[in-house]
Order: sequence, then C-alpha cells, then structure tokens
Amino acid sequence: MDLDKSAGIFFIILGLIFILFPMFSTGLVSVIVGLSLVFFGISAIYMGYTLRKENMVAAIIILLIGLISLILGLLFIFYIDAISFLVAFEFYIVGFIMIIFGIAGLVSHASKISTFTSILVLLMGIVAIALAVFASNNPIFLATVIGIVLIIEGISYLIN
Repeated sequence: MDLDKSAGIFFIILGLIFILFPMFSTGLVSVIVGLSLVFFGISAIYMGYTLRKENMVAAIIILLIGLISLILGLLFIFYIDAISFLVAFEFYIVGFIMIIFGIAGLVSHASKISTFTSILVLLMGIVAIALAVFASNNPIFLATVIGIVLIIEGISYLIN
C-alpha cells in the first residue's frame, strides 16, 4: 500500500475518533501540545542558561521564551483546552487585522468598489471575532469540525 493510501486511512480513522470522542480527542491534543511546550521550554531554559556567558541578551531572551513555553505547556496539560485556545487566538488575530484593513479602506476613499470591499472586509472581521468567541467556548464543536475535515482529507488521499 502506498503512502497516500495509508495516510488517507489514518486521517479517516483520526477524523472518526475526533467526531465520536470529542472530549477525549481535544484533551489528548491539549496534553500533546502541552508536553511539547514543556520539553521545548526545558530545553530553551537550559540553552539560555548555557549561553549566559557568551551573549547575555540572547540568553535572557531564550530564558524568557523557555519560561513562557514551560508555563503555557503546563497550562495546556492541566487547565486550558489547546484546540479552543489556539483556534480562537487565530480567529482573534485574523478578525482584528481584517477590521483594521476595513477601516483603513473606508478612510482612504479610493473608489466605490474599494469602499464596498472595505465594508465587506470589516464585516468579515467582526464575524471572525464572533467565531473566536464561539470557538473558545465550545471545544466539542471544534472537535467535530476537525473530524469532518480529517475525513474529507482522508477521502481525498484515497481518491488520488
């Protein structure tokens, strides 16, 4: 069996797990992300500690990154749902950027088409922020959406 077919079957099985067991799958993703951040944080703290004699500024920056990673990793393992947090964070960033672009387009008054486009971008930014609020409050919905996307991706691998 070639690699694409194996990946397609894996994605379909993973998608079904996300749909059938949403709380387990989101919890597992949080633990995996958390452990990754904890190990990264520990290695960054060690690297920053060993760099302190050569380049103090770089050592402090790396130590801070390591400490932040370690704290976020522990939060993801024990408290925060990583999927909801990360997806909501992405939607917030996209939403705010779209709102800023929309307002900038409205202020520039380039043409009627650009004004219409700016209004659409502004509205889509507001929708993105609303989705961020929804995503942060409902990890089961996100797990189901991720499961559906994984199944679709798996089917596309099997068809090709």
